[in-house]
Amino acid sequence: MTTLSATKASPSVLGGVMIIGGTIIGAGMFSLPVVMAGSWFFWSLAALVFTWFCMLHSGLMILEANLNYRVGASFDTVTRDLLGKGWNLINGLSIAFVLYILTYAYISASGSVIHHTLKEMSIEFPARFAGLIFALLVAFIVWLSTRAVSRMTTIVLGAKILTFFMTFGGLMWHVEPKILLDTQAVNPSYLPYLFMTLPFCLASFGYHGNVPSLMKYYGKDPQTIKRCLIWGTVMALVLYAIWLVGSMGNIPRGDFIAIADKGGNIDVLVQALSGVLNSRALDLLLIVFSNFAVASSFLGVTLGLFDYLADLFKFDDSAFGRLKTALVTFIPPILGGVIWPDGFIYAIGFAGLAATVWAAIVPALLAKASRRKFGSPAYRVWGGNKMIVLILFFGVGNALIHILSSFNLLPVYH
Repeated sequence: MTTLSATKASPSVLGGVMIIGGTIIGAGMFSLPVVMAGSWFFWSLAALVFTWFCMLHSGLMILEANLNYRVGASFDTVTRDLLGKGWNLINGLSIAFVLYILTYAYISASGSVIHHTLKEMSIEFPARFAGLIFALLVAFIVWLSTRAVSRMTTIVLGAKILTFFMTFGGLMWHVEPKILLDTQAVNPSYLPYLFMTLPFCLASFGYHGNVPSLMKYYGKDPQTIKRCLIWGTVMALVLYAIWLVGSMGNIPRGDFIAIADKGGNIDVLVQALSGVLNSRALDLLLIVFSNFAVASSFLGVTLGLFDYLADLFKFDDSAFGRLKTALVTFIPPILGGVIWPDGFIYAIGFAGLAATVWAAIVPALLAKASRRKFGSPAYRVWGGNKMIVLILFFGVGNALIHILSSFNLLPVYH
């Protein structure tokens, strides 16, 4: 009976994979072909693979450090103990900024997607109010429990993957090698635009806020959580690669300039693909997929923010405690989404800058400090100090690229 009840109580790996995959694979992927148009397909794919490798290992470093603390301890507790108050303040500000700005980005994205969806049905509904209603629905699900988010994410991500393959199965039939390989361009230049893509790649593999949530979900089970991180991130990498082939193989490189000039929001890219394909069925699938993409990312990101704020403010896990956490989690980004409804691309870019701190630099420092203090008896990321140096270099490099870009010191494809 004890074995049977323990088996029943233990959640499956699929739930954790869906939380990680659902957080990563979402609205942020729609920014990729727009910001990668300069470096185009092969260089962009190389940037994605390198970013995936670094972001997977930085997440495993968070797991390594987190296992030395009580279940439910999030970044605030772990960072303060291992790195001190100064790093904890910097890390806390960057976590809050990233998760809040991503939540805002998904409210903006959900508003534009729902507005575009209803417009196709000849229903006019303001984008900012569509985003507000969607945000309130997500807030209710996150308030219920982590298990509710997992189950809903599993449903949404399953539907998203189904519509993804139906959509991009159709897109693949239309892919033209001369467009994908950009063979018609005269003396094309790709490499100078590569660095601009890296902060967006980093933001597109953001799941690190969910590592403490998985420890609440599975307990101190490093091998199960490790499998969740590996399979969730690999799933994202494969789908991103398919997405680049489908979008860059149908829309000529030069056409992305006009898409970027219109703000690069999801509805603009969907309209561009619809115009190229001239297929009502694919247009419908793209709309359905974009709705599911926003929903799954929204759920995953807000769960990470919710658990971080609950730990920071020491709100308990009762219904009233979760209500207080939900209010702190959702009210600021909802206000931002209502006031500034079209900030998707800008928000994703700034998230990439701040995420370098808590998704790359701090995890590497946590792993080093954890090994010094505890010896990391439960789990240790492979690669030793060389892996820590690589992740630090990756994080600092991304931050430098974004700063140079902000001062227009990097080439822009236009």
